[in-house]
Amino acid sequence: MIEIAPTASPPVAKITDRGKYLYEQEKKARQAAKHRKEVEIKSVRIGIGTSQHDLALKARQADEFLKEGNKIKVDLALRGREKYLDKKFLEARIARLLALIAQPFAAEPVTKAPRGLSMTLGPNKQK
Repeated sequence: MIEIAPTASPPVAKITDRGKYLYEQEKKARQAAKHRKEVEIKSVRIGIGTSQHDLALKARQADEFLKEGNKIKVDLALRGREKYLDKKFLEARIARLLALIAQPFAAEPVTKAPRGLSMTLGPNKQK
């Protein structure tokens, strides 16, 4: 006897082979997993002195990632004394890249990473 719906009033149960029941549940789980799309986190890395042309290339790359439905991690790589520059100045460097991205996106706040600043962008669900 297998309890099908324990929360129902009265609880629903049926008499069946336990192995067959478990096999059917596993089969349903595999079918659901087959239709699920995994979201990857792609990375775009820039520096303080990245030129406007290179930023445009990275923005085009980010557009492609957003079209595919992936998240993007934008890393502003800082070396040496660059780590101690004004945070507003560094965020402005990231904003230069964000201004070039054509696809709509949802941005999370800028966080401090071990090698610089980091920001995560996701595809915007609104149309």
